[in-house]
Amino acid sequence: MHRAAAAVLSLAPLALAGCAGAPAARSAPSAPLLYVTNEVSNDLTIIDTGRDEVVGTIAPGKRPRAVRLSPDGKTLYVAVSGTPLTPPGYEGPVPPADHAADGIAAIDLASRKVARVIACGDDPEVFDLSPDGRRMYVSNEAAGTATIVDVASGDIVGRAQVGGQPEGIAVRPDGAAVYVTSEEDSRVTALGPAGEVLGSFQTRKRPRQVLFTPDGARAFVSAEQGRAVEVADARAHRLLQTIVIDDPDAKPMGLALTPDGRTLWVSNGRGDTVTAIEVASLKPVATYPTDGTRPWGIALTADGKKLYTANGTSNDVSVMDPATGRVLKRIPVGEKPWGLAVGR
Repeated sequence: MHRAAAAVLSLAPLALAGCAGAPAARSAPSAPLLYVTNEVSNDLTIIDTGRDEVVGTIAPGKRPRAVRLSPDGKTLYVAVSGTPLTPPGYEGPVPPADHAADGIAAIDLASRKVARVIACGDDPEVFDLSPDGRRMYVSNEAAGTATIVDVASGDIVGRAQVGGQPEGIAVRPDGAAVYVTSEEDSRVTALGPAGEVLGSFQTRKRPRQVLFTPDGARAFVSAEQGRAVEVADARAHRLLQTIVIDDPDAKPMGLALTPDGRTLWVSNGRGDTVTAIEVASLKPVATYPTDGTRPWGIALTADGKKLYTANGTSNDVSVMDPATGRVLKRIPVGEKPWGLAVGR
């Protein structure tokens, strides 16, 4: 594996446009939009992926983190939380949680307004949707649970205990299994559609995110403190292999697959890099600097020609060429960018 140098072609600050209450007049985007949640500034940045410029902002609620599109592409869902932000290992005084602010904000993309907030238990962090978009599965970090919500009615229809500090949650493409990571217990729990436990397996320390292959045969799990990506049999719910990233500073966080399914990209958090893993061999092939600090969220465009990272402590998004690992641009966004989603 090699570590490639990258050049920043542009770092010019960009003006934000639009707002949650009354969106500004806007021209049609030249390409799909990228949605970026900013956990500390409590807003969401909209980027045109054709020009790689900011074209608007939305205020979805407090501490926006995970972000997902509805299957029809008309609604953007954002996890919001009133639980105060504290760093790992923090033991000082913490303000009381505002659980009235907890939920999943449903944003109508035509108007760019929050249409409703769906109750889903305390401190939602990450969530995923069933393939038909009718059910939502939510990890409740502070509560140690996964909550199942009927999207149309907003009713909570199930809840499961999944270990301490659950974070990553993903629905298998066939909808028959849901994987939830427990950072505290270093474990992944497999749930059925109604929340029944199907199995579990241990991982290296602090598993963060889960990503299934399109055929649902495998699941990848990033292990932040284990400096690895775990590979699981997603039908038998057992660990198959551990891919160690050969970079002592790597802290694997976000995961993204190329459209052809051949390459898995991993954001390395405090390592300030991304790593490309060849799916066929399950081996890392290259690690590249993002030029931004603490990349967490990671996403690819549908054509696979651009890779984006949300850089949590440099408050920007890196635009990278996956073919070369070169940084094409860094786009200033809000404070502590967290999650990314590419629109239709």
